[in-house]
Amino acid sequence: MDTNSPAPQVWPTLRATDARALIRFLVEAFGFEEVVTYGEGELVAHAELAWPEGGGVMLGSVREAPEGDEAWPGRPGTFSAYVVTADPDGVHDRAVAAGARITTGLTETDYGSRDFAAADPEGNRWYFGTYPGAPRPSAAPEG
Repeated sequence: MDTNSPAPQVWPTLRATDARALIRFLVEAFGFEEVVTYGEGELVAHAELAWPEGGGVMLGSVREAPEGDEAWPGRPGTFSAYVVTADPDGVHDRAVAAGARITTGLTETDYGSRDFAAADPEGNRWYFGTYPGAPRPSAAPEG
């Protein structure tokens, strides 16, 4: 890996009916950063959007699978993700200003997170909040 490559991580993936419009929306409404987009015309073969606080998503246009391959399992609009942010209020305000449909307003959860949820134009659900996940168990000492 060169010094600009991210550390290994999980990259959720989705397909979109209008991938280029979805990329614009995710950048404008939520603050994702477009890293790379491959494809010609309206077809997006592969795109990577980084989340400024770490991680990101990959996406592409919905299309037929090459002969012999299994079809993509998720239909456009069936994706959901939880995105950790230190500033859910700021992301919420940005999403509202960009016209995002808020599906759950800002709320304090029972587990100590401040969250909200929104739908993108394809119908995917995006949850943003401060909950970073439970602490990881310590590695047992080798003996």
